[in-house]
Amino acid sequence: MTKEYPIYLAGSWVTSDERIDITNPYTGDIVGTTYLASVAQVEEAIVAAESAFQVMKSTPVYDRVAVLNGLARKMREHRDAIARMITLEAGKPIRDAEVEADRGVFTVETAAEEAKRISGEVMPLDLLPSSKGRFGITRRFPVGPVSGISPFNFPLNLALHKLAPALAAGCPIVLKPASRDPLVMLMIAEMLDGLGLPEGAVSILPMNREVGDILVEDDRFKLLSFTGSPDVGWAMKTRAGRKKVVLELGGNAGVVVDNDADLDFAAQRVRVGAFAYAGQVCISVQRVFVHEDVYDTFKERLIAETKKIVYGDPLDRATDLGPMIDDKAAARSEGWIRDAVQAGATVLTGGVAEGRFMQPTIIENAAKEAFVCSREAFAPLVTLFPVKSFKEGIESVNDSVYGLQAGIFTNNLERALYAFEHVEAGGVVLNDIPTYRIDHMPYGGVKDSGLSREGLRYAIEDMTEMRLLVVNRLESQRVM
Repeated sequence: MTKEYPIYLAGSWVTSDERIDITNPYTGDIVGTTYLASVAQVEEAIVAAESAFQVMKSTPVYDRVAVLNGLARKMREHRDAIARMITLEAGKPIRDAEVEADRGVFTVETAAEEAKRISGEVMPLDLLPSSKGRFGITRRFPVGPVSGISPFNFPLNLALHKLAPALAAGCPIVLKPASRDPLVMLMIAEMLDGLGLPEGAVSILPMNREVGDILVEDDRFKLLSFTGSPDVGWAMKTRAGRKKVVLELGGNAGVVVDNDADLDFAAQRVRVGAFAYAGQVCISVQRVFVHEDVYDTFKERLIAETKKIVYGDPLDRATDLGPMIDDKAAARSEGWIRDAVQAGATVLTGGVAEGRFMQPTIIENAAKEAFVCSREAFAPLVTLFPVKSFKEGIESVNDSVYGLQAGIFTNNLERALYAFEHVEAGGVVLNDIPTYRIDHMPYGGVKDSGLSREGLRYAIEDMTEMRLLVVNRLESQRVM
C-alpha cells in the first residue's frame, strides 16, 4: 500500500482536496502520496509565521542552536532512509543521493555554528568635534517571516539552504519544495516536529505554481529565497514588492583548459561536471574552451572517459547516470541537440534519448548562439571549442548572459590570477570544475545567474538586518 505523507502546516499535519502521487522517474512506480496546499492553508501558514516571529525574534541563541543540532542528529541517524528517498523520488543515483544526505547534515550543523557568530561591532563616531562623546554599536536582527521556493534537483540540500539559515537567524519560514519530489522534506518536517519550535516556525507545503505566487507577492514575507531557472526567478523579482529577494539561478557554466593543464585530470573532472545527475545541476559543465595546442588530445580523453559511464537503475551502486526527471526533459534535450546538428555541430558521442535516459553527449563545432551553448540546457551534454589562447578562453566564458561559476585548468599562476580578476562569475574554481560546491562557501552568480549569495553565513546576513545604536556619553560633554 502506498504511504501517505500529510503536509506540514505550522506544526500540524494536514491534507487538502488536491492529492498528488509522487512517482519514481526510473520505474514509474508510485513512491508516496501527498497533497498540494490550498490558498486558505497558505494563508494560515503566513498568519502562524507572523505569530511565531514574535517569539522567535527573542529566542536565545542556545535554543536556536539546540534545534538545529537536534535536526542534524536525527538526519544523521536516518541518513540511509533520506538518501533512498532522494533516489526513489528524484531518480538520483544512490551514491550521489548519499552525498546529498551527508551534505544536508553538514548544512544544518554549519547553520548551528553560524548562529553563534551573528555579531556586530563597536565603532567610534567621534570623528568630528560635533560627535564628541559618541560611539556606535551594531547588531543584527531577524528580518521576519521568510518564503522559500526550492527546485527538484537537490530536493534535500537546496531546501535546507533556506530552512537552516532561517532558523539560525530567528526567522519563521514557509517552504515550497518541488512538487515532483517533496517527500524528503516532509521527512525532515517529521524530524523537526517535537524539537521545541513555536507553532508557525516552519511550514513545508507543496503547492502548485499559482498558489505559490502568494509566497512571492505577499508583503507579510520580508524575504523571498528562490532557487530555480533564471527566467522564472527574475520574473518573481519584479512581483516581489518591497521584500528582500535572494535568487540562486542557473547558467551555462564554462571551463577553460590551458595548454599546460593536466589533461587526464581535467577530462575526468569535466566528465563528472557535465554528466552528474544527468546534467540537471545549475553549475553543470556545459561549455569547455580548450587551448588549440591540446584540443585534440583533450577531446579524445574526454570521449574515452564518457564512454566509461554506466547508466541504469539509480538504486544500483554501479550506476553513474540515472534517468532525467521526466520524459519531457529527455525529449527536449534531444531536440536541442538535433537543432545544433542542423546548424553545423558534430555529435562526438551520445545525442539520443532512450525514454527518460539521455545519452551523455559531447558536441563540437556548435554555433555559439545555439541553445546548447547560449542557454541553460540542464541536460547531460557538453560543448567543446578550441581557442587560440588562454585569454580567448576567458573571453569565451564571459560571452554569456550567465555568470554562476567557472572552472579553470592551468598550472600558470599568472593566468590563474588573470582568470580570477577577469572571469565574470560569482565563483572561479582553479584546477577543478565549476560544479564544485561545499555548503559553507559563498555561492551565487552575477548577470542572469542570480542575486546575493547562499552559503550559511551569507544567507543569514540576508535574513537579518543591521541596526545601529548610537550612544552619547553625556558626562564626556560636561565640564569636568
